Amino acid sequence: MTVPQPNPPAEPEAAKAPLPRPPRGRRRLMRQTDLVERVQAYDPGADEDLLNKAYVYAMTAHGKQFRASGDPYFAHPLEVAAILTELKLDVPTIVTALLHDTIEGTLVTYDDVKQKFGDEIANLVDGVTKLSQLEVFSERTKQAENFRKLMLAITSDIRVLLVKLADRLHNMRTLGYIDKPEKRRRIAQETVDIYAPLAGRIGMQNMREELEDLAFAELDPEARNSIVTHFARLDMQSGDRVGRIADQIKRRLADHGMEAWVYGRAKRPFSIWRKLQTKKLSFEQLSDIFGFRVILHETADCYRALGIIHTSWQMVPERFKDFISTPKPNGYRSIHTTVIGPEKQRVEIQIRTQEMHDIAERGVAAHWRYREHVPDSGSPDSATYGWLRDMVDLLEKGDTAEEVMENSRLAMYQDQVFCFTPKGSLISLPRGATPIDFAYAVHTDLGNSAVGAKVNGNHVPLHTPLRNGDQVEILSTKDSTPSPLWEQFVVTGRARAEIRRFLRHAQRDEHVKFGRRILEKTFADDGRELTEKAIEEVAKKLRLPKADDVYADVGRGALPPHEVLQSVFPELKRAAKARIAPGGPGASGAPAPISIRGFKEGISYKLGQCCHPLPGDRIVGIRTPGEGLVIHTIDCGELAKHIDMDDWLDVNWGQGAADAGLSVARILVRVKNEPGSLAAIMTAIAADGGNIFNLKVTDRNPLYFEFIVDVEVRDVAHLQNILGALRVNGAVESVDRVREAEAAV
Repeated sequence: MTVPQPNPPAEPEAAKAPLPRPPRGRRRLMRQTDLVERVQAYDPGADEDLLNKAYVYAMTAHGKQFRASGDPYFAHPLEVAAILTELKLDVPTIVTALLHDTIEGTLVTYDDVKQKFGDEIANLVDGVTKLSQLEVFSERTKQAENFRKLMLAITSDIRVLLVKLADRLHNMRTLGYIDKPEKRRRIAQETVDIYAPLAGRIGMQNMREELEDLAFAELDPEARNSIVTHFARLDMQSGDRVGRIADQIKRRLADHGMEAWVYGRAKRPFSIWRKLQTKKLSFEQLSDIFGFRVILHETADCYRALGIIHTSWQMVPERFKDFISTPKPNGYRSIHTTVIGPEKQRVEIQIRTQEMHDIAERGVAAHWRYREHVPDSGSPDSATYGWLRDMVDLLEKGDTAEEVMENSRLAMYQDQVFCFTPKGSLISLPRGATPIDFAYAVHTDLGNSAVGAKVNGNHVPLHTPLRNGDQVEILSTKDSTPSPLWEQFVVTGRARAEIRRFLRHAQRDEHVKFGRRILEKTFADDGRELTEKAIEEVAKKLRLPKADDVYADVGRGALPPHEVLQSVFPELKRAAKARIAPGGPGASGAPAPISIRGFKEGISYKLGQCCHPLPGDRIVGIRTPGEGLVIHTIDCGELAKHIDMDDWLDVNWGQGAADAGLSVARILVRVKNEPGSLAAIMTAIAADGGNIFNLKVTDRNPLYFEFIVDVEVRDVAHLQNILGALRVNGAVESVDRVREAEAAV
């Protein structure tokens, strides 16, 4: 039996050649008959009439539109269709390629496509179409929303992704026609960040490599040209070294009665550059720049060939990977080994069967069952496309578009480690993954309740990177919750999303409890009863979905509690307006004026919002144009701006000022970043008779939260009692009074 001879890749020389800016000019379009012949070459029963109909419809729809190259716009969808014929895709996918820009770029609508070509093709075309009419605030948000829609579409039908990748590949091949450098760079960067990893994630390695190399030529042309120059120098020195080494490998296998097809190629410039960067090497130090593939009949032949190669040439330690026994998450299967081969050249050899080679070359296009959705847990493809199900979970749980995009990127990069549960189940994770990533990969509840881990029977910290073959046991308790610190070291999108989701919900629950207590005290201080019905009415007025949203807004400082009280009892707001004259004295919302000696009758005054003076503070009055008399503490920084002493008034707190009403003090509190800290602040302040008037988070990191808190107190002595109570609280790291204007809530 003769081993099939796949067409060798055409990219070695092209990959090494520089990519000059192409000249503009029209080229001959592929004819209908040419396209039909391409499809019928691998699908003799293809629907010729449907292909012809789509060809004419798309050409007519795009009419006299032209691309930046000067070609008719229809040349683009036609080239996309041609790329997909190389992957041997079905007729609906080829038709989708022809029509993929009609909804976005012409007068054609979804309903038009549906009427002409049916639901299946209309849905495919719609899945590829960008959200061009989306109202967004930034280019990043637009990109994220488009990516979110793409992910939703491909989780229903993978052909959407195949068309999108072919579309991006042709756009990258013609990138040089775009005049604006910043636009070329943006497209190239997006290709590296999103589309190349997506191609790799579904096993289409050749497409990934070409996308990366085309983007590399735009993003760093000097680096690419340097590598191309080195390749040219090697070619001059060694001649056809790749061909000679491939012949020697083939002859050595033949000597042992094994028929194989062997071919070699130089690695692409971007692949070389990435290896140089990660390993911190120079080009001269990099030895394995050539790769060889050995194609055999049966899986058993692969292991026989491996033995022959290892006994013929010296194997390089730690450079052996068996992806036949343990396939990659994208379905890739092959044996990789590196040897000091013929001509004493270090070479990488990949050993696989013809079937494995087809999947390696065409990825998901080689074996996806087109008319099915994402495979369920019982199907053979369930492990291969589990990442798609994870994306479905993230989308259904309502994460923002930006988070979906970030988590998808994490899921797409596929340098993997393979670990085992105590029962022997295989869990695939990105390199650098930790026991927390492992726990969330097994089940969300296990991740949320994790407290420790054993790797190969030994206790390890939760941030320990896992290695291939590790057996991981997660220790958990029902009362445990995720730590904000975990987000700093997890590497999987699933783990990061679940941690953020839990912390968001936990923080919201705390805000709800906190807000409820604040409102209970606010209502009680005014002799009123807080009822759920009243708060539900407030929620309706504020257009909030439910009462808990009112409590949450109060708890996080977004909604002042006295405004809620006045919303429930409007007569209080009218009475307050009647009682307090405009521009008159008093703290924000304070019910009674404050007596100050030295104050001249008829001159309005107000307390400085920069330093929040309290009865008991040493104070001074400053005449301020347009504001009247403003009262500051004697150490307020604002006083330095008033050098004219004629504007200063000597004032003092009058007798009984502390009993005239509550004043607002501002404090900065730093608390540990752990559940219950916010409640600890509220409890300590309430226990000493203080009332939180407003609250704002000013800083957050894995170790602590910082809050600016406005507290209603009687005087300085009352404030000092509250500060003392907070300082001895175990959840509080530090607390200080704030006087700076820039710390405003």
